[in-house]
Amino acid sequence: MARLCREPGSPSLSVSTAHFCFRRLAAIFLSAGLVAGSTVCAKAQVLKPYKEDLFSYGKVLEESDGGDYRVVDYQELRDINERDEIPERRVKRAFVSLGVKSDQVNETLDVGGRSLDVTRVGPERGAAFTVIFIHGRGGDRRLGANDFSFGGNFNRVKNLAVANGGVYYAPSVRSFDAAGAADVAGLVKHAAERSGGRPVVLACASMGSFICWGVSRDAQAVAALGGMMIMGGVADPDFTKSAAYKAKLPMFFSHGSRDSVYPAASQKALYGALKGQGYPARFVLFETGSHGTPVRMTDWRDALNWIGSR
Repeated sequence: MARLCREPGSPSLSVSTAHFCFRRLAAIFLSAGLVAGSTVCAKAQVLKPYKEDLFSYGKVLEESDGGDYRVVDYQELRDINERDEIPERRVKRAFVSLGVKSDQVNETLDVGGRSLDVTRVGPERGAAFTVIFIHGRGGDRRLGANDFSFGGNFNRVKNLAVANGGVYYAPSVRSFDAAGAADVAGLVKHAAERSGGRPVVLACASMGSFICWGVSRDAQAVAALGGMMIMGGVADPDFTKSAAYKAKLPMFFSHGSRDSVYPAASQKALYGALKGQGYPARFVLFETGSHGTPVRMTDWRDALNWIGSR
């Protein structure tokens, strides 16, 4: 549920399903008039659908925690072989809309005195929200910008961002250490400044999760974040010591049950510990899914709308 607050000077709290009061910057997808750091009442914006029939979750096998924990049916034959023209390389044309490429540019940014290569899809300034995707080992910005790989899921997030006034960044991470995390923290701050203080969602896949956990220690970057997504990543045993934990930054996890790189049990245990403390967290487990399944199958609209509702 969204956190409700009392408007300054109002004698009582008026509640409706359409309007919420948000006290912190992390209230994502608000109207363009939001002033960072103030107590503002505004209409919550839900991302408009994009190819819901192709990308939304299929059969839910198990659900608990009010829907925040879900086990979703995944079948390789259906979700790879029948979805792709060339399995794991090129999705069928029905899954993509390439008009969004007119909003796509490659650029090199200065973040904290270091250069960072990014692909940006959407406006340079004034975006309603920002999504940043961090690739895993062996990748670069081309992975997160590829329209046809991973079942067209990157094309979907591009279209969701642009259609809703947002911007999407796919940077090339040079190292999965403190320096890499500092670069991405700099990108988070850059994006927040360019958008006029509107929040950022940082999504990290596989080894890229080390970057998310590193950024979670940067209080300034956390203040600009609306939420964080970990897709098939490693669990952080010291997350409770981070600035993100102290700020109760919404955390979305997705994982394959048969991930042989980073076992799902570790991430599930972290989710369970957080949820047990009343922390805003969500976990989607793809039954029989492997290491790359979350990048292919995570429903971006569902995840972003959930983060936006926290």
